Amino acid sequence: MTAPDQTAEAVDDRVPVTVLTGFLGSGKTTLLNRILTEQHGLRIAVIENEFGEVGIDDALVLDAEEEIFEMNNGCICCTVRGDLIRILGALMRRREKFDHILIETTGLADPAPVAQTFFMDDEIAAQLRLDAIVTLVDAAHVRQHLDEEKPEGVENEAVEQIAFADRIVLNKTDLVDEATVADVVSRIRAINAGVEIIPAEHARVDLQRVLDVGAFDLDRVLKDDPSFLTETEHQHDTTVTSVGIDLPGELHEDRLNQWLGTLLRTKGADIFRSKGILAIADAPKQYVFQGVHMLLVGEFGRDWSDGEPRGNRLVFIGRNLDRAELERGFAGCLTTAGAAA
Repeated sequence: MTAPDQTAEAVDDRVPVTVLTGFLGSGKTTLLNRILTEQHGLRIAVIENEFGEVGIDDALVLDAEEEIFEMNNGCICCTVRGDLIRILGALMRRREKFDHILIETTGLADPAPVAQTFFMDDEIAAQLRLDAIVTLVDAAHVRQHLDEEKPEGVENEAVEQIAFADRIVLNKTDLVDEATVADVVSRIRAINAGVEIIPAEHARVDLQRVLDVGAFDLDRVLKDDPSFLTETEHQHDTTVTSVGIDLPGELHEDRLNQWLGTLLRTKGADIFRSKGILAIADAPKQYVFQGVHMLLVGEFGRDWSDGEPRGNRLVFIGRNLDRAELERGFAGCLTTAGAAA
């Protein structure tokens, strides 16, 4: 008699979900764009979460056939978790349109409550499986965030993101020397000893190492954290806030460069992340900038579309930000005072 096919019985036909996390500026959107544009044969639905009242990441994600859902005005591990469940439920009513779901969290998210969603909601658990938590780590800046002293009872998100990772993409290795890379790897191992670490520049990784890898192991997590499936309150650092600015008009390029340069030189230590899509006077293309602390990269992106209002959206995330000062300084870069009114 032929033995039954055990392999066929063990097939899990639930839709795999990858949670993409990492501290502010680690390269999550860059990796997401790589996933959306490479030829891997997967149809991917993307759920994005931003921290702040002005959305930027939706415009930074390249045009793709994949469906992209956006959640703003809250951290995915806190206030918008109900939105996540609703979006996942809506997706499962059209599951024939995609093969994989990717959730990009805000850089201030603790991935644990996100992961809990796939085990504590029966309907979600029956249709979706958490495939892996992929954490991007900025080799150039992660140590200062790991060493940050937090108030009592406030979690260090950079530590939590590494602790819960199934795969770590050690990004921006081109910005540091070998000794720094070795030290960062040692720091990661001290938090999560067995995790697979993938060195990368500009988030270039073999996608087979991060997608559909079956890496999330609930038994391992429960061994390390027996209370993982228990609903608990967690507290973010309230000194870390977001300032979003959305102004019509066009910018004087020299004044903008001078203002940004002075701002990041004097306040960069407290500005964890900055990013924006701007209208430079007489420029036919959008100007896109992204910064991490004092590092700033800017380039012209796509053309402004016919009839599209030329305007400016930018976000700063950091500690003890002065909203009035930032708004006043940015308004001073507009070509006319009337545009700031």
